[in-house]
Amino acid sequence: MGYETLRFPKETVFLVTGGGGFIGSNLCEAILNMGCKVRCFDDLSTGKRENVELFLDHENYTFMQGDIKDFDACLQATQGVDYVLHQAAWGSVPRSIALPLFYAKNNSLGTMNMLEAAYKNGVKRFVYASSSSVYGDSAQLPKKEGTEGNLLSPYAVSKRNNEECAKQYTKHFGLETIGLRYFNVFGKRQDPDGAYAAVIPKFIKQLLRGEVPTINGDGKQSRDFTYVENVVEANLKACVAPSLAAGEAYNIAYGGRSYLIDIYYGLTKALGVDIAPIFGPDRAGDIKHSNADISKARTLLGYDPSWSFERGIAAAIDWYKENL
Repeated sequence: MGYETLRFPKETVFLVTGGGGFIGSNLCEAILNMGCKVRCFDDLSTGKRENVELFLDHENYTFMQGDIKDFDACLQATQGVDYVLHQAAWGSVPRSIALPLFYAKNNSLGTMNMLEAAYKNGVKRFVYASSSSVYGDSAQLPKKEGTEGNLLSPYAVSKRNNEECAKQYTKHFGLETIGLRYFNVFGKRQDPDGAYAAVIPKFIKQLLRGEVPTINGDGKQSRDFTYVENVVEANLKACVAPSLAAGEAYNIAYGGRSYLIDIYYGLTKALGVDIAPIFGPDRAGDIKHSNADISKARTLLGYDPSWSFERGIAAAIDWYKENL
């Protein structure tokens, strides 16, 4: 079952950092639909103002513009909050290789600020976004917690560092933390633009416009593409999971495996176009194959993803057709 059956008291306050972003705005929407209060904390450096404006008229929604690198702003944002859903970060493996210090400040220091602020303000639980990139060069499939390899990018280092720091806050300070290792999330409101845009929305936009997409590498790399509603479920279920689940990180995916070239031609078929792709060089720091073992999340978080790739991609295509 998804998160629809969860029941939080109406006075519950959630803080969503990065709430103006793709995943963050979907979390805000789900929380509002449950009848709870949500505070969106975002500096709008990567988040979009239109994702904030969607909810500004809702009585249970508050927007607070601020930077997670600013500890005082983090303290203010976490006051009176029950649950923190920490999504704020800079993504992209290749960009992190070009800007390692920038990623350390934003992703690592920013998360430390949020952990400390949440602890000082007595937050019940701190749920944060990690990444499948922490598996590095591990060749094991499916990826299973505890089998991580050598990290391949500063982005991966920042996410692994966040896991270790969160574990310390649970161990030494009693702040219950749960890390969610996202695997290639896609869905509505994901940005299709820019050099580092995620592949699915980028392909959809280009194909809808009759443009020729470029596939990095040979297209035979595989990914565990995960629809955003599954990620929303994981975040909300992590808030109410037993305390014994705290201090750990969990794979969040559907548990499938799709090859990029198959995804591409599936999109051309669904969109009714006949456009052959261009093949470019591999992206620096990318892994070849990714597929998640989600048994730990099933057992300890009650995570039971209901959105298959096929169901999710159909919903995503419909959304982009209406909104691009």
